[in-house]
Amino acid sequence: MSSLTYDLTLAGLSVGSAAALTGVGLIVTYRATGVLNFAHGAIAMVCAYVLRQCVAEWGWPLWAGAVVTLLILAPALGVVLERFVFRPLSVLGGDPAQTLVASIGVFVLLVGGAALLWGQGARDDAPELVSADPWGQLAVVLVLAAGVSAVIRWTRFGRELRAVVDDRGLAVLGGIDADRVAAAGWAFGSFTAGLTGVLLAPFVRLDPYGLPLLVMEVVAVAVAARMRSLPVAVVVALAIGVGQSQLTRLHLSGRGESLLQAVGANLFVVALLIASSVLPRIGTRDALPRTATARVPTPQGAWIVAMVLFLLPLGFAGPDLHTSVQVPALGVVLLSLVVVTGRGGQISLGQAAYAGLGALFTALLAAGRFPGLPRLPELAALALAVVLVAPLGLLTGWPAITRRGLALALATFAVGVGVSRFVLAQPYATSGLSLDRPESFDGDRAYYVLELALLSLALLATYALRTGRTGRALAALRDHESGASAAGVRVPALKLLAFVAGAALAALGGGMLGMGLRAFDPTAYDPVRGLLWFAAVVVLGADSTLGALGAAALLVGLDAGARGGVAAALIGVLAVLVGRFPGGPYEAVRAVAGRLPPPRPTALTPLGARVRQRLHPPGLAQPQAPAPPQAPAPDHEPRTGGTAGRAVLTTRDLQARYDGFTALDGVDLTVPPGRITAIIGPNGAGKSTLFHCLAGTIRPTRGHVRYGDRDITRLSPHARTRLGIARTFQQLAVFPTLTVAENVQVGAEQGHVPDPAAVDRALRLFRLDGPLRDAPAAHLPTGTLRRVELARALAGSPDVLLLDEPAAGLDTAEVSALAHVLRALAADGTALLVVEHDLDLVAGLADVVHVMTGGRIITSGPPAHVLETLDARETAV
Repeated sequence: MSSLTYDLTLAGLSVGSAAALTGVGLIVTYRATGVLNFAHGAIAMVCAYVLRQCVAEWGWPLWAGAVVTLLILAPALGVVLERFVFRPLSVLGGDPAQTLVASIGVFVLLVGGAALLWGQGARDDAPELVSADPWGQLAVVLVLAAGVSAVIRWTRFGRELRAVVDDRGLAVLGGIDADRVAAAGWAFGSFTAGLTGVLLAPFVRLDPYGLPLLVMEVVAVAVAARMRSLPVAVVVALAIGVGQSQLTRLHLSGRGESLLQAVGANLFVVALLIASSVLPRIGTRDALPRTATARVPTPQGAWIVAMVLFLLPLGFAGPDLHTSVQVPALGVVLLSLVVVTGRGGQISLGQAAYAGLGALFTALLAAGRFPGLPRLPELAALALAVVLVAPLGLLTGWPAITRRGLALALATFAVGVGVSRFVLAQPYATSGLSLDRPESFDGDRAYYVLELALLSLALLATYALRTGRTGRALAALRDHESGASAAGVRVPALKLLAFVAGAALAALGGGMLGMGLRAFDPTAYDPVRGLLWFAAVVVLGADSTLGALGAAALLVGLDAGARGGVAAALIGVLAVLVGRFPGGPYEAVRAVAGRLPPPRPTALTPLGARVRQRLHPPGLAQPQAPAPPQAPAPDHEPRTGGTAGRAVLTTRDLQARYDGFTALDGVDLTVPPGRITAIIGPNGAGKSTLFHCLAGTIRPTRGHVRYGDRDITRLSPHARTRLGIARTFQQLAVFPTLTVAENVQVGAEQGHVPDPAAVDRALRLFRLDGPLRDAPAAHLPTGTLRRVELARALAGSPDVLLLDEPAAGLDTAEVSALAHVLRALAADGTALLVVEHDLDLVAGLADVVHVMTGGRIITSGPPAHVLETLDARETAV
């Protein structure tokens, strides 16, 4: 081995060792708690700063500072985070992805706090804990990895850890202290983060933004290990580190040299892009934080106050006006997150990249440096930049089709980091680049007026995506993706629309921000900014346009002071509390107000009584409270009648296998029109798998599903709904942020045969009309929500209705009324398939019953005959 190769290998092992430490810490934390700790890099940065403070500022011995930092501060920080941030989230039973938002909040809080305490400048005097010789660092990594692996494999704590990972609830019932396991995982993860920080700090720039991002880039090694295998993480980290060093030996000519240098300096980013693309199943159980209650309406007069506040800077002058110029531009960028995250329900941590591309393309077009295009005026350049960037939203939109939760967060974060490293920060694209304002809007006041006009257009575009048919479909997608698909919503196309529209808005805001600052600054669009913007929008109400504008004013205003980091620290504090108030500050205010004692009744004076009598004469009806919901009536309004021309749903030789287990084994089934077909059987018999194969949510291993003469085996759920096959869910699939009527309207708009009268007909059929139709679905009892779900399915005029335990959660009267409605639908020609455990309901409702066990249909026939046969078998046994 040549001397150069050896030296580069040593350098790569040093970098790879630090990356391996990060991977080990992230994996242990994830395995103990289920949380991908996005704050890992921020903890590393804080520990590096504290060690420097102890040694360089206070003059402590290095060993004393290391003991305090690594053995006391770092583990204590992990325990505090587990106890006061993440344990309350698990106790409150919040959405798992709220832990992701809280983790980002901790990241932002620590970054902002560090900027406040130590300033934003880079430090180059961090103490060196381990010599530059990589063998010491490598030894530390190998000893830690081997020790942790031994503990997990051979100790009682390791068995408890594996039990908590497999099923936390069952582990608690078995006597395991899951909180202790989680606290230990967080303490060790924070220790490895601190060790990573103090090892890296002497060799890289120590600042509140650069080091956390550098550490988070190497999350690729944990993803490549599928958040489970420590040996794989160590090997991958060392291999990437060595490969990154060896790439520096290669040289190309022209622009290829710059690209090669970028890849060589950012090989971990490349690995993150690849790992997040080819390993989509990491954290798929985590969904985006959903508003669990009805959307809190904007307080009356809030828009008037906002308008006055945004017009107020027109009276400013000097630095105050120059600072205010950034607010409308950032507001447009944050509106892109309202579209993608608040309305579309998709995690997007890479919006800063699209804002940066908007600013870069605007500058290149205005300077005449964009390949193949002439120089354009600034406004024309901004408009064309938006058009060019919008399709690039597919970079994050396409992964969103098959990913959700943590997997989608990693994919969008990887795209954001990749664009920042390989485009925005490259000299061949940005060197000598400036950005001027439009000729007629050169002054700050004139440009602010232009920004207000563009912000108004962005608000109108956002409003258009939040209302009407598209707005209801996006809300359904956000609230319950499977339910939206079952209602006929084209989920993949709608996700792409949200990301493309979000990219366009982010590009518009980024271009406006660049023109306002009169320069293209890549650091204004780095991935850390993207995390801060995402956290700000989520904590102030992801679905609130007013919240996005407030977040923009807050971020710009607080950081305009003498010390930066105030806004990040405040947003971080709010983000760690997101699990308690997922609906934003309005919900928090409403919750606090609800705990206050009611005001004392006041008596009117004689004058007040006379005024009230004039305002409300006795002849006018006073507002009445909504009537309580009633059980659905048995009467039915026929639609078309008869079974003529209606297709038959059939399966032939249907087989489904999961990891070697056969859930369905050669099932033949016919669901004829005008009949009620029931499927019964014990748990694990294959009923749900057969139902999902019919609905399209599971693709069978073998066999066919046919609808009439058409093979629909590979057809998506929403496509089957549009053919006329509707379904309901065992676990309620309603859209809580929509009203009852809007829930039903989604089914009517996206369904088989759109009918203007379908909504009112379905509401009347299930007694959901009257005051109940405008009630938010989030606050209704289970029985009423069952009726809402059935009404939504019927509003699409289906020919086949698949019902998965429709009587679950209903009382006796509601079950009886439901049976009357289902019989009427069958008499009208609808084909019904019911999977139900209530044998009394099946006996009085079904025309034919199929009994399943072991993935096969073992008995079929009329209900009385089948149930008598089952009783005889049980008696014989």
